[in-house]
Amino acid sequence: MDFDKLSRDRVRTLDDGQAGIRRMEAFFHGTPYSLHRHDSYAIGITLFGLQCFFYRGRRYRARPGQVHILFPDELHDGGAGTQDGFAYRIAYIDPCLLQQALGGRALPFVRNPVLTADSAWASLLDKLWEPDLCEDEFLRTEFVADAVDCLETAAGSRSAGRPGSIAFERLCKVREAIIQDPARRLDAAALERLADMDRWSIARSFRAAFGTSPSRFRTMRQLERARERLEAGMPLAEAALDAGFADQSHMTRRFREAFGMSPRQWKRATFGA
Repeated sequence: MDFDKLSRDRVRTLDDGQAGIRRMEAFFHGTPYSLHRHDSYAIGITLFGLQCFFYRGRRYRARPGQVHILFPDELHDGGAGTQDGFAYRIAYIDPCLLQQALGGRALPFVRNPVLTADSAWASLLDKLWEPDLCEDEFLRTEFVADAVDCLETAAGSRSAGRPGSIAFERLCKVREAIIQDPARRLDAAALERLADMDRWSIARSFRAAFGTSPSRFRTMRQLERARERLEAGMPLAEAALDAGFADQSHMTRRFREAFGMSPRQWKRATFGA
């Protein structure tokens, strides 16, 4: 979206908050928010313009690509730093959801609320804006585990280092289950029973063992299935549904992210069609 061409304020809300996450995308001129507070964590990223806000006695500015993190129940406002307005995405996260991964540790307090996104934050934000985040239980589990890691690192309360031991054979069962049916959405409870591990341990240990998350591993197996179907002559829309994607555009987005070209480009390059 060309935010610099927008003439009116806009808000788009993605979720109802029932899953513990409520995501929103907004564009505003002026200072739309007076001082207020909410009982959720807020993690956002500035998309356009200069976003300014008062928080814990100081004025902060967030430029495009910078992350802002607000602790629950802290007074803050929000407005544009220039007459062009500002755009941002933000997620309000129930602290109770984070506590499932924290296991009783204190909520991490990030003293500096504006950060430049590194690779870990970029990966977290990619997960955060997955369309089916709030419906896909295991993707949500991975997001929460990664969010806790990022927040604790930013707060300086996370001990460095990898998990001490990996239950490799049990994680292999999870991996094989994904391979057998990648079109099926990950069922957190079923994977817990299969691996005899809680979902948080699966999410963290799977990455330590195999270098990627369970949901990312599943996406790549879905794409493999889609390519096989396309090679067999199946239409794009049918291949997308057969591989478990929501629709053709969903598959195309993931295909381009994984292979650097769209399925149509790949078909033309491979088959000249």
